[in-house]
Amino acid sequence: MKHAYQYNRLLLKWISSYAAGASQIVHFGAGAGVFAIPLVEAGHRVLCVEVDPLFKSMLREHGLPVAASLDVVPDSSIDFIYAFDVLEHIEDDVHCLELWHRKLRPGGRILVYVPAFPVLYSSMDRHIGHYRRYRLRSLRVKCRAAGFAVDRAVYVDCIGFLASLAYKLTDRGAGVISWRAVRWYDRYVFRLSRTFDLLVSRWVGKNLLISARRAQSA
Repeated sequence: MKHAYQYNRLLLKWISSYAAGASQIVHFGAGAGVFAIPLVEAGHRVLCVEVDPLFKSMLREHGLPVAASLDVVPDSSIDFIYAFDVLEHIEDDVHCLELWHRKLRPGGRILVYVPAFPVLYSSMDRHIGHYRRYRLRSLRVKCRAAGFAVDRAVYVDCIGFLASLAYKLTDRGAGVISWRAVRWYDRYVFRLSRTFDLLVSRWVGKNLLISARRAQSA
């Protein structure tokens, strides 16, 4: 998705908004640092959690602290954890949510962005290692089971839902999509999709965004 400039700009805007006031931030599944690097440049303290050796090397080259897991982080020490297109790659996602809950301070928040609607699951999902796609209700239930209170849950990119459905219906099993198609959609369609999202984000979208928090101590 590195060619999806408008798309990535929107995700960074969300992260920056939710990160406001947080002194200790974790980017869980940081990848190449597309979001973590701008946050650090804006003055935030970000710990990158990443297991891929190449990505870890790239993050360190930018001077970012990197850990292979959250085990090195004390419990109840983090203000904000965000994970974008990560949770669907984890087989036991509830256990992961429970881990995040334990590492957050009381009142700390998570921001999670994942692919939506199991009906859209295709060879592309299999190819990049997705265990699942989510519905709003199912992710709300999992967050609550891990101890979170859900603040916001919406679908994102309603036209992308139709594009993904068309891909699924014509899927020949290759599991790839052209970077040119991604760039064309990002440039000419995504902004329109976001406009329609204002009307239909409760019901449909290619992805979903959920914000949740650990309850304050009594």
